[in-house]
Amino acid sequence: MSRSLRRGSIAAIAALAIASLSSCAAGNTPETLEIKPDNASATLGTDIRLNNIVVVTGDESSGEHTGPANVTVNISNTGGLPVELQSVTLGNGATAAFADDKGTPLNSIVVPAGGAVLLGGPGNPSAKVASTSLVVGGVVNTAFAFKAHEKVETEAAVQPNKGIYKGFGPAAAPGSTPSKTATPAATPAAGASASPSAAAAH
Repeated sequence: MSRSLRRGSIAAIAALAIASLSSCAAGNTPETLEIKPDNASATLGTDIRLNNIVVVTGDESSGEHTGPANVTVNISNTGGLPVELQSVTLGNGATAAFADDKGTPLNSIVVPAGGAVLLGGPGNPSAKVASTSLVVGGVVNTAFAFKAHEKVETEAAVQPNKGIYKGFGPAAAPGSTPSKTATPAATPAAGASASPSAAAAH
């Protein structure tokens, strides 16, 4: 009786070991990334790692988004040579345009040897998609192409410009702010001319 119990225990331990090994082997497959879409990551070779890949839309909390979007990702390079990110493309065919922290267009993003670059957010270079259709709260296939390296693809979460992603979404249209300020100034007719000059004095 004790031998059969021992055999049962050994079989149970072996089954658990096989299950844990098979789950480890899952790696960064799309199925794995769907479980934690807010923390998608991918590797390319032994030196390049892309962490926290997210596509940020506007301020809507859910539903379909059609319009601009930004890709945010932290790219680290542990190799001895710089690497060059040449393109970011969403699964629906939309391609991101690169710019530096001042908004000047860039042809590519260089990640220095032994360093890292964060794309997206205030004070960082950006990868902006002019227009795309996405489901907020869903995922979208995202491809990163590097010079002299293969392309890497992964599923990135689609998140709104809220919470921890506030400030990572696309900026408001440039014409919206002036039209708002012009309306109050026009409403108070002649007697209100003192108010804008007083505001200017401040």
